[in-house]
Amino acid sequence: MARLAGLTRIPLGLVVVTGFGSLAAHADAPMSAAHGFLQDTCFKCHSEGAETAIAVFSGLYLDRLDVEHVAKNPEQWEKVVRKLRTGMMPPSSEPRPDPVVRDQFVTYLETELDRLAARQPNPGRPALHRLNRTEYQNAIHDLLALDIDAKELLPGDDASAGFDNVAGSLGVSPVFIERYANAAARIARLAVGDVAMTAEQKTHYVPNFLMQSQHIEGLPYGTRGGLKVEHFFPLDAEYLLSVDLMSAVNGIHIGNTVPNEQLELSIDGKRLALFDISKAPPPPPAEDAEKDQAKEAAADVPKKPEPKSAAADEAQKPPQNPEQQEKAGEKWEVRVPVTAGPHVLMAAFIKKNHAPIEDVVEQPSNTLLDPLFNGTPEVTMIAHVGSIVVDGPYAATGAGTTPSRERIFACHPAAASEQEACAREIVSTLAHRAYRQPPTTEHLSVLMDFYSQGYERGGFEKGVEVALQRILSSPQFVFRFERDPAGTSPDKPYRLTDAELASRLAFFLWSSIPDDELLDLASRDRLSKPAILEQQVRRMLADPKSEALTKNFAGQWLFLRNLDIKGASTYEFPDFDDNLRNGFRRETELLFDNIVRNDHSVLELLTADYTFVDERLAKHYGIPGVYGSQFRKVPVTDPRRQGLLGQGSILLVTSQPNRTSPVTRGVWVLENVLGAHVPAPPPVNIPPLEEAAGKVDLSTLSVRQLMEAHRGKPFCEGCHKIMDPVGLALENYDVIGRWRELDHGAKIDASGHLVDGTQINGPIELRNALLKYKLQIVRNMTEKLMVYATGRGMEYYDMPVIRSIVRNAAENDYRFSTIVMGVVTSAPFRMRASESLAEGTVTSADAR
Repeated sequence: MARLAGLTRIPLGLVVVTGFGSLAAHADAPMSAAHGFLQDTCFKCHSEGAETAIAVFSGLYLDRLDVEHVAKNPEQWEKVVRKLRTGMMPPSSEPRPDPVVRDQFVTYLETELDRLAARQPNPGRPALHRLNRTEYQNAIHDLLALDIDAKELLPGDDASAGFDNVAGSLGVSPVFIERYANAAARIARLAVGDVAMTAEQKTHYVPNFLMQSQHIEGLPYGTRGGLKVEHFFPLDAEYLLSVDLMSAVNGIHIGNTVPNEQLELSIDGKRLALFDISKAPPPPPAEDAEKDQAKEAAADVPKKPEPKSAAADEAQKPPQNPEQQEKAGEKWEVRVPVTAGPHVLMAAFIKKNHAPIEDVVEQPSNTLLDPLFNGTPEVTMIAHVGSIVVDGPYAATGAGTTPSRERIFACHPAAASEQEACAREIVSTLAHRAYRQPPTTEHLSVLMDFYSQGYERGGFEKGVEVALQRILSSPQFVFRFERDPAGTSPDKPYRLTDAELASRLAFFLWSSIPDDELLDLASRDRLSKPAILEQQVRRMLADPKSEALTKNFAGQWLFLRNLDIKGASTYEFPDFDDNLRNGFRRETELLFDNIVRNDHSVLELLTADYTFVDERLAKHYGIPGVYGSQFRKVPVTDPRRQGLLGQGSILLVTSQPNRTSPVTRGVWVLENVLGAHVPAPPPVNIPPLEEAAGKVDLSTLSVRQLMEAHRGKPFCEGCHKIMDPVGLALENYDVIGRWRELDHGAKIDASGHLVDGTQINGPIELRNALLKYKLQIVRNMTEKLMVYATGRGMEYYDMPVIRSIVRNAAENDYRFSTIVMGVVTSAPFRMRASESLAEGTVTSADAR
């Protein structure tokens, strides 16, 4: 490595690089140094003659590449940069290069790749972008002041590159078109208030395993359990409101042990009814009930050792969907007149004292009641709200005054002669907002034709409804068009129009359409001016709608959305329920939102010495002095709990239901935090850990022992050396994030060596080891944010831009707003490649 000494310091305009020098200088020493680094560090595994597993799986043969002309193979050299920047190479079994020498080599490669990007800019070309369900739902809210549940109306969205707003994965089919058309018809009818609509039923469900023994955030103080929902009542009419109690299925209400239990149903804080559920129709006499129960259990549970019949097995299963659960419960209802518009419905039990409710009992064992509990370790005996059902409208008296009607009807014609002009004003205004730019004369003509058709069927308001339906099903609303301007050079990128920039900006920061201020600036071609653009970005980040970044960006990047389908086995973790799951999600969301709102360094995601908890979560973590259901910011005094690596959301979502998963946790940290590409499993049948252990009693093995048995299999050890030390460093956290010292009676060993040779033991040392790569951590987040902002996967030609954003953000301590501004002002966000230029690039799938 002595050959690297004395290399020159070369200015490069935006950056100053110390290292291998510039190819433009035609210096022999730097080129010799670069060759020497590859020869000493890389060729042993990454050369054609070596034919090692690393070279075969990666397809990276560095001896075939010309390090003196990096521009000939930019995508391959970007792979090298990533591997070295993340510490993934050389492998832990090989000698490590001197860190200074390694950084000089990587800086040389980055410099040459950045030079190439400056000479041949390519901002990429996202595919035609269909609004996904989240964007559609938010757009309807902002356009019509109407809240809908897009999951009920539209098909699910596919995801790629980690996000469901990537244009290339948002396909269109006849089913999609039909569902979007049906959704438009229903939304228009609700928004306008069609007095001819028929009664229908809407059920708002409580999650099955939401324990209701204590107060729930958002419900009135002095109550326990229950449900709070906002429901849109389409007309001034009567509605049948009912509350269903949960029935005898896993982990939920099978009776009421609290005397004089009262259930309150209210609307907008005003009590509608107070039900005394202790006065429900009495059950059969106890003796008869026990006899009937014994007969049913005997019929369903044949004598051992005979297996249960399929029919009996099926009969014992809990309800498989909410409808079945609803039918099994008890219903309390009231019919009341309600004005049109959104109203808050609440159902909760009156809490008459603050004594602990002993509502959890152990499962009876070896009795005829076993089938009733279906193997659940614990069940609750107090009443639980299962759902609130709204049925109506009945006896409607009119459309009423709703936020939607106020948003739609910008004018009210006083005479028939004024109706068409008023309709044109309404339709034009709605189309401008929905299409994100002024409608053309042709668009407006089509919409007015639809108005005329509706007018003939039912007058002025029906005409507006039909025109609105056409707007909501129009391609101009459902798709985000970005058209090549006339005269575009086939080999040069071009800038987006201000209208297109406003649309990208709004869907990036709000997951919705632009507001009137953005549209006005875009219509006057002022939005793209640097000072105005920065002012708008800061305004949008301060707006409550930027919570979409937390829900959608962080929710997908950090896998928080996966919490909905991840849970812990109630056999192993009887304390787990939906309250804890929701607390985990809320804690991480509030941490991310705090960084956004207060413009903190994004590295605080790993280092935060504070968190957000309610009483339940605080007790789970062992944090004293926290009472009540509201979340609040508290200091974290235990350094093991600082940042994401100590939060239950991450630990649960990276575990199996009955045990931790060091592999999954290791992959999550490497890919989502560090941005390292973890090798895919080899194309062979890999047995699960339990099979790898053979005939050994699994109850005696710790997860680490299971992992060691698994790694002994062919094809396994090489990759597991990368992932396992990271995941095992978090092994003291169990599936639901509690700290433990033992695993199946064995003392937990959280030690290991990372790929770069760093020795670690536990989460604190893992976090410190990761922070040595803080530049790469910020680059990875920036790359994720760029994917989310542009709606396309990042390619090798995007990496120079990402590096530039991070360099600029370093001057401001990597504050969130600085990174966002870097994304918004970057070429990939503000420009678009011509079609021919885009066709000449390599896709990420090909590059990897």
